[in-house]
Amino acid sequence: MGAAIHITDATFEAEVLRSPLPAVIDFWAEWCMPCKRIAPILEQIAAEYDGKLKITKLDVDSNPNTPWQFNITGIPTLLVFNGGQLVDTIVGFLPKDRLVAKLTPHLGGQLAQRV
Repeated sequence: MGAAIHITDATFEAEVLRSPLPAVIDFWAEWCMPCKRIAPILEQIAAEYDGKLKITKLDVDSNPNTPWQFNITGIPTLLVFNGGQLVDTIVGFLPKDRLVAKLTPHLGGQLAQRV
């Protein structure tokens, strides 16, 4: 692993809700500039915390059902799931240090040791 996983409406449940790891879903679109800015940060986090956190990406233009289900009205929006439950929502671009700080409480402090 070690990289963000591209998912679809069809694979959302298996990849995110049934994930044994805390999972982040990045709602994005090709035309979204803030989405392009946050993408390499999410890839870094996926690589650095492989085995502790799953990063997934869902293209809202190709997969409208999941964003509709979670009332996603702006992108990038990150939803954090733990044990199949939505535990946090992060809207908009954040630099890596702030993003890691938002994710830390959901990982039992595993990320805090790496910052």
